[in-house]
Amino acid sequence: MSADALRAAASKATDAVAVPLSAEAIQARFDASPFIAFLGLKVVEADAANEEITVRAPFRPELERSGGTGQWHGGPIASVIDTVGDFALVQLVGRGLPTINFRVDYLRPAVNTALIVKAKVRRNGRSVGVADVDVFDERGALLAIGRATYATLASN
Repeated sequence: MSADALRAAASKATDAVAVPLSAEAIQARFDASPFIAFLGLKVVEADAANEEITVRAPFRPELERSGGTGQWHGGPIASVIDTVGDFALVQLVGRGLPTINFRVDYLRPAVNTALIVKAKVRRNGRSVGVADVDVFDERGALLAIGRATYATLASN
């Protein structure tokens, strides 16, 4: 894409004001995605004014690290972090955003618990958005933290 085309796309993206998505609208998008529906994500709260979202991810045996342990595999935890971070921004811009970069730090095992995942937008820029994500167990213990960067520039 040429520099002029990028500037035009950026200008077009900033001219259109997105209406924040409600918790119900986000849940409908979750339910429409086969992978997110497989994870069973449920929106607990969507707070566009504070640029935050809270989601619950139920534990299921298909997500176990090793059969019969009740311990979450790190892959599904990472997927949940990426998804919830993305939707913290999606609720503001109204469309899906591709992940540019992503990291996760696992702090303790998640065993026999649903995940309570809270994402906070750190930057909602014209071309890049950043979200920080905290993952808790049902008792409130911090299990993992993540940060992801998403492309916010509208494509043609």
